[in-house]
Amino acid sequence: MRTSLVRRSLVVLSALVAAAAGLVLIPPSAQAVTWAPADTATITPGVQMYTAGAQCTANFVFTNAAGGVYVGYAAHCAGTGSSTDTDGCATDSLPLGTEVTFNEGGSLLSEGTVLGHGTLAYSSWLTEKTLGTTDANTCAYNDLALVKVAAADVGKVNPSVPFWGGPTGIDTNGTATGDRVYTYGNSSLRAGIAALSPHTGISLGDDSADGGWTHPLYTVTPGVPGDSGSGFLSADGTAIGTLSTLGLAPLPASNNIGDLAKELAFAQAHSGISGLELALGTEAFSPLL
Repeated sequence: MRTSLVRRSLVVLSALVAAAAGLVLIPPSAQAVTWAPADTATITPGVQMYTAGAQCTANFVFTNAAGGVYVGYAAHCAGTGSSTDTDGCATDSLPLGTEVTFNEGGSLLSEGTVLGHGTLAYSSWLTEKTLGTTDANTCAYNDLALVKVAAADVGKVNPSVPFWGGPTGIDTNGTATGDRVYTYGNSSLRAGIAALSPHTGISLGDDSADGGWTHPLYTVTPGVPGDSGSGFLSADGTAIGTLSTLGLAPLPASNNIGDLAKELAFAQAHSGISGLELALGTEAFSPLL
């Protein structure tokens, strides 16, 4: 009997034993990813991402069952509407397969140095239009896209959030007023000043009217154009959400972040990417600025 057949037989037997015992058995990943060391990796959460000239910031790293590596950013980063078009069900987007680059040192005059390449592999906005989604909260706040890292550049990736470490998992409880949050923005408007990238803030409390899809908050320096897509962590290092919009009313200079648990669940159900999951950071989370 071939080794692969033996392995499959053992997996099936283990599943039967677990089922008889009332346990839930999580199948092993098809392939494990070897990450670059955090201190030398060049593609990480917080890296600048350029799509047809538009710059956004990476939030988290994701993997699939076959060992593919994806970097997340906001779906509106590949949108073709105006900066005020935030309804993913009504706004056009660039197609899947569009090239996206990972850059550093970008400015208003230059996209900086290209660190690696990827292609748009999933967009919540494109998916919502295909599905004919009509739920207003999903259309307004589900703002996640995934860029598949080119095979030649996977060795440059580490999933740890710069400065803070983590993520340690996914937050599923939402936020309460006053909860501390942590993020790493990397807009080219920050002029490459690294000290301005890590910042903290507080939640303004969740509004049940939006179905848990978004979390309004204030940060020490608010997210600015180019920070779109960047990830937010809770006080225990779990991933809360991804930066979507700058609030103007009723809370000026606030930011709204899409709920990652909901965004990822939607992607897992509709992206066609088998075994899609958040990659945990290799570096311990620390909330000390």
